Amino acid sequence: MKDNNCIFCKIANGEIPSSTLYEDEMVRVILDISPASKGHALILPKEHYANLYEISDEMASHVIKTAKKMAKKMQEELGSEGLNVLQNNGELAGQTVFHYHMHLIPRYQGDKVNMKWENGKLSESSKEELVKKLSL
Repeated sequence: MKDNNCIFCKIANGEIPSSTLYEDEMVRVILDISPASKGHALILPKEHYANLYEISDEMASHVIKTAKKMAKKMQEELGSEGLNVLQNNGELAGQTVFHYHMHLIPRYQGDKVNMKWENGKLSESSKEELVKKLSL
């Protein structure tokens, strides 16, 4: 399914030009137009899913396999020394386009990419509660 009002649906399906790095029947990988680092790319499913909560298992598997291929290519061709794989869900988490997509952000010594947070502490009582609530 496509959302005719979704810019990422239009890009993923070739209706809007992009700098395409890879394409198959399920996804398109493009350069991000506002890159955090050299080679920053987005993996866009051609089907519309608003976020991780909606994506099919088949598509989720395909996206991560595509990310692995692209990560190897980025390391080989760009000499990146690391890679952040980022996927935001919901406005509070930083999602600005509500079409599931994955960021691949190559990392280099001295780059200005900042993805840090303050580490908290996990108390024994919180741990027990979370294990009880979240165990599958």
